[in-house]
Amino acid sequence: MSKLITTTSADPTTLLAWYDRHHRSMPWRVDPADRAAGEAPDPYRVWLSEIMLQQTTVTTVQAYFLKFMRLWPDVHALAAADRDDLLAEWAGLGYYARARNLHACAQVVSRDLDGKFPDTEDALRTLPGIGPYTAAAITAIAFDRPAVVMDGNVERVMSRIFKVEEPLPDSKPGLKAHAAHLTPDQRPGDYAQAVMDLGATICTPRRPACALCPWREACAAHHAGIAEQLPAKRKKAAKPVRQGRVWVALDAAGRVLTVRRPDKGLLGGMLALPTTAWDSQSDAPEGTPPMPGAWREIGEVRHTFTHFHLVLTVERALDAKIPAGAGTPLTEAEGAMPTVFAKALRLARSGSDQR
Repeated sequence: MSKLITTTSADPTTLLAWYDRHHRSMPWRVDPADRAAGEAPDPYRVWLSEIMLQQTTVTTVQAYFLKFMRLWPDVHALAAADRDDLLAEWAGLGYYARARNLHACAQVVSRDLDGKFPDTEDALRTLPGIGPYTAAAITAIAFDRPAVVMDGNVERVMSRIFKVEEPLPDSKPGLKAHAAHLTPDQRPGDYAQAVMDLGATICTPRRPACALCPWREACAAHHAGIAEQLPAKRKKAAKPVRQGRVWVALDAAGRVLTVRRPDKGLLGGMLALPTTAWDSQSDAPEGTPPMPGAWREIGEVRHTFTHFHLVLTVERALDAKIPAGAGTPLTEAEGAMPTVFAKALRLARSGSDQR
């Protein structure tokens, strides 16, 4: 582990002054002026946004967040929602275990905690789907308590301010120690968002705008001329490729044959198309179609998950005799499915590969 530097001229007050002028406005945030005037963040909105933002961009999340707030404006409403409806509205955000945990967490908070989220990291981490990062973010942002909030933006800022050349993920403990050293007792919620905004808008992965950075003079990597080279990362292994086969049965009534994936496992609980297992082999595995029909292979779709690439061979049957209760209207199916199945459905309807 690299030597931990415990002194720096980086001043939280300087960063907060920058944040007061240049903060990003987001639908789940209370802007600093309103917060100074006494408006408190809504823990429900903070929690919902933080779950959505896990491994997803702010730009993508904003529309989903506003839609969820229209449908389920508080934790009691979300707890009472039908889980299948919630999963359908989540489609496209990915990492679907988050949606299942979101519903489970809302039910615990609504039923057992009278709709009130705990205000400490330890208590928050006992709830479904809330890990160390999310617990720290809610503690700081919703309750204005000092907490070390570590996301990719914060790691990048800390690695540059303190010139940490040890590669990620080995450097994570040291980076967290640096972040803890800088976290102030005053305005910790605004400070946590300020560091994330600095990383997202100024201290970016490529071409950081050092000339505009409020911490430029304190940044050891900037003075060494290596800001863009940090944080260093270990070389990733190539992702494996898995193969599978998916069946798209369409009927004359405008429906498609759908299934519900098991709760446990990838894309758990989501509306899906029938498929084989996804195996690491050179050809798509053979399998038995889910129902009789004039099946024809029409092409393939490709999709990338966190840990592997997937190639699915698509078979289609037109004018299929879909059993009662097993079909979903095409007008609803594509929007309710994970992206990989939506690609297969679009291919079946258009006849051209969806890469």
